[in-house]
Amino acid sequence: MVKISVVIITFNEEKNLARCLQSAQAVADEIIVVDSNSTDNTQAVAQKYNAQLIQHEFAGYGQQKNFATQQASYNWILSLDADEALSEQLTQSILAIKNNPEYDVYQMPRVTNYCGKWIRHSGWYPDKQTRMYNRTKGRWIEKKVHEYWAHADISAKKGTLSGDLLHYSFNSVSEHLKKIEKYTELAATEAVANGRNTSFLKIIIGPRWHFFSNFFLKLGFLDGYSGYIVCRLSAYAAFVKYSKIYLLNKAAGKNE
Repeated sequence: MVKISVVIITFNEEKNLARCLQSAQAVADEIIVVDSNSTDNTQAVAQKYNAQLIQHEFAGYGQQKNFATQQASYNWILSLDADEALSEQLTQSILAIKNNPEYDVYQMPRVTNYCGKWIRHSGWYPDKQTRMYNRTKGRWIEKKVHEYWAHADISAKKGTLSGDLLHYSFNSVSEHLKKIEKYTELAATEAVANGRNTSFLKIIIGPRWHFFSNFFLKLGFLDGYSGYIVCRLSAYAAFVKYSKIYLLNKAAGKNE
């Protein structure tokens, strides 16, 4: 039977961390929390659940997850965010493959709770996430935002676990707007650094298409009023990101 190290990166996650740790205990042979100097009670919560707590300055999501992975005692890693938890079905799926893992990396569907409503459409589900892997077979790609785990052999097949990863993302629209501001800033800065640009036309059309695709083609209307908000704010996030990319390039003399 393989042993699993659960690794979690945190910063001011006292409201979420206990739920995450409680669910992780069912499958973990050890739990490591890598914290980037939280100023709330995150560290106390980690210690309450006997997690190994390590302080490490935050340099980016991908970098932090690679560091956390390296701290583990075992090669099999389950990487969770503090606002996530394992559903009962997912827990049983993980326990089953501990006896005989068929693949080196596994993905799992993630369902998001938005202001108390589980979003099953709107371009947010199944939102498959690669979170369980043999660390000797790949690494996290170190992007400033939207980091992802990549297998060293791109032709390798991923297994898919049954059961949802529960994502408790936003308790309010205000929280969502704050995250949009943070993530679009990181994404735009990284895009410009990598030589990407956008056009005024894309700023106008892109967000509109984004809403139409998510709300109608991806059945966001089935998520009701919450789905409408999700799709509208996702379109707004696209508008903000494209606008920031355009203006950053303009400041650098690349746009008129």
